[in-house]
Amino acid sequence: MQGVDVFMGRLNPDMFVVTAAAGGERAGCLVGFASQCSIDPPRFAVWLSKANRTFRVAERADRLAVHLLTREQHALAALFGGRTGDEGVDKFAEVRCTSRAGGAVVLDDAAAWFVGRIVTRADGGDHVAFLLDPVESGARDDGGGPLLRLADTLGIEAGHPAD
Repeated sequence: MQGVDVFMGRLNPDMFVVTAAAGGERAGCLVGFASQCSIDPPRFAVWLSKANRTFRVAERADRLAVHLLTREQHALAALFGGRTGDEGVDKFAEVRCTSRAGGAVVLDDAAAWFVGRIVTRADGGDHVAFLLDPVESGARDDGGGPLLRLADTLGIEAGHPAD
């Protein structure tokens, strides 16, 4: 599989913070596997690691919130990518956030965000894809700046291994 590793190693996708809320629990994580996947109707897919607490909350959720960060928001990415609620960390206590449609939690300082109704889930191996139908969105007035990419996050030690 060396060829696939070489291919994958060349990728530098945008990074997202995905948040989920269900049953009185909130969770969020840094995600690199995400993409628009349909124009009409508009659809977006995010893949969450099965090892991640956010996945376990998202399994019970009706909606997820997806956030774009700028490169200047590295500390926010490190909070959601390097710490885990499995260790009792309440990431949301450290940020400004608002409850939105269907109880989804939106990070107020994100460059842009949307709340998506979960249409379906698909097992992809160590990650599960959540297909989202966007129902609400917003963005900062200033536009933010260059988006946070995978290469910008390489120094963040993951709160969970991939599997």
